[in-house]
Amino acid sequence: MARVNLLQPNELTGKAKEAYEALASKNKVTNMKLVMLQDYGTYLAFMGWYGSWESLVNIVGLKAATIYAHSVSTTNGCLLCSLFFISDLKELGLDADNLVLEENEQILADLGKQIVKDPTAVSDELFESLRKFYNDQEIVAIVGFAAQMQATNNFNSVLRVDVDERLLPLKEKFHPVTWRENIQ
Repeated sequence: MARVNLLQPNELTGKAKEAYEALASKNKVTNMKLVMLQDYGTYLAFMGWYGSWESLVNIVGLKAATIYAHSVSTTNGCLLCSLFFISDLKELGLDADNLVLEENEQILADLGKQIVKDPTAVSDELFESLRKFYNDQEIVAIVGFAAQMQATNNFNSVLRVDVDERLLPLKEKFHPVTWRENIQ
């Protein structure tokens, strides 16, 4: 259960109400956005995710971007974000439990895991593998997206934002991470 209430559209005012109406007109209202709209500054900051996502997709392609985002979210243990990306993988015709990855996709998946587990210990070997496919400008966008994704994961996890109704049938596809159990 969420730690904060979802505001109802009639409770929103000012810029938050305008943002809600814009989202509703595009059928883009989610539980996370309803929670964020309680503070318009927070909402604006997190909506930067979409620009970062667009850059990532332009660089690595939709499939690889989705695999990367899924890697970050599942390693970070974010139920809500993981389910969104499991849904997106499914829309691409992929099974999140049985992914067959191209070399660049595997590198991105590994990078996502390492960034979440210990960003100060991303290996030189992995970084050199990344350089086989991407230049410095592209790497900045790739790493920037992971940081934005982690912020979104943390927001949803700390506040225990409720899973959107459309994602509920996928809940059994989420496999909670266990790597943190031995961290002291």
